[in-house]
Amino acid sequence: MWLDASLWVGLALVAALFSVRLGISVALTEIMAGAIGGNYLGLHMLPWVEYVAGFGAILLTFLAGAEVNPSDLRYKFKETVLIGFISFLFPFLGAFAFAYYVTGWTLNAALIAGIALSTTSVAVVYAVMVETGLNETELGKIILAACFITDLGTVVALGIFFANYDWWLAVFLLVSLIVIALTPFTTRWFIQKFGNQVSQMEVKFVFLLLFGLGGLALKANSEAVLPAYLLGLAVAKIFMQNKQVMVKMRAMAFAMLTPFYFLKAGLFISFSAVIAGFGLILVLLAVKMAAKFLGVWPLTKAFGFTSRDGMYTTLLMSTGLTFGTISALFGLSHKIIDQNQYTILATVVVSSAIVPTLIAQAFFRPKTEMASQ
Repeated sequence: MWLDASLWVGLALVAALFSVRLGISVALTEIMAGAIGGNYLGLHMLPWVEYVAGFGAILLTFLAGAEVNPSDLRYKFKETVLIGFISFLFPFLGAFAFAYYVTGWTLNAALIAGIALSTTSVAVVYAVMVETGLNETELGKIILAACFITDLGTVVALGIFFANYDWWLAVFLLVSLIVIALTPFTTRWFIQKFGNQVSQMEVKFVFLLLFGLGGLALKANSEAVLPAYLLGLAVAKIFMQNKQVMVKMRAMAFAMLTPFYFLKAGLFISFSAVIAGFGLILVLLAVKMAAKFLGVWPLTKAFGFTSRDGMYTTLLMSTGLTFGTISALFGLSHKIIDQNQYTILATVVVSSAIVPTLIAQAFFRPKTEMASQ
């Protein structure tokens, strides 16, 4: 077990080194490292890795929700909601229709394709915003908040289409509503009462909620990331006021948990399937980006964005990574899609994290002074 663990952690370390060296998201390099490990180094799935990777996905989703500033959602509410919703809807419908009617995938497999390719990448967009200073501007706040709406649509769609509509779903929804409503008050009390203890009780409390709601979600045949995302949003304001809690959880997640998740996501990518399906990968990437442009670009013009800002916004909304891989892995683990279909979707998702970002940064990056006006 320890030698297996050393291989997984070694690949995560190499991926992190390449991430720093190349200046790209560590999630991308970890997925690539997982693919190399699975194809050439004998990396294989183990029960304990399955658990750690699953926990990583849940915690990563929670942190993504907790990174959203609630005031940013209220700021320019109409622009944020419409851009975010259309950014989800158009590529979902486009990718679903192409997968179902053109490639002949089954209905459920096509739904997974639509969901996986409807996403944005909060991780990539957030990193770009901070790096360029646009996170403090009006444009940056709109883009970040719209990303949250898009990914919320993705997570909700995953639950709607693939949940079991039985009494377990009713229990899950009822308990989730109660817990999410009470969590801001209970979390604040826990931090005030027990914060800064060696035992880190406030972190254990959050883990308890994540595990409990995640278990109920699985009972309803939903995905554990759904309540995690909403729970993160519920405590976002509290975490902004108590940044040390966020720092502790982020350190735990990115040091130990999320590398296993992204390595696992890369593990199931078959290079032979990438070569065989290269044409389909290019077409699906084009479908995703075209659908994003058809939906988001006209809205930016309607809301008075400059041409440069509108193109920049559209390109960043065309990215995808975390929730795209979560959706594709959900389909693979539930035998909705096969490994070849997973490889195609995962490769498109990774490509969508790179291609639109490079184009946006190289040709349409707004000047910070202009964007703040």
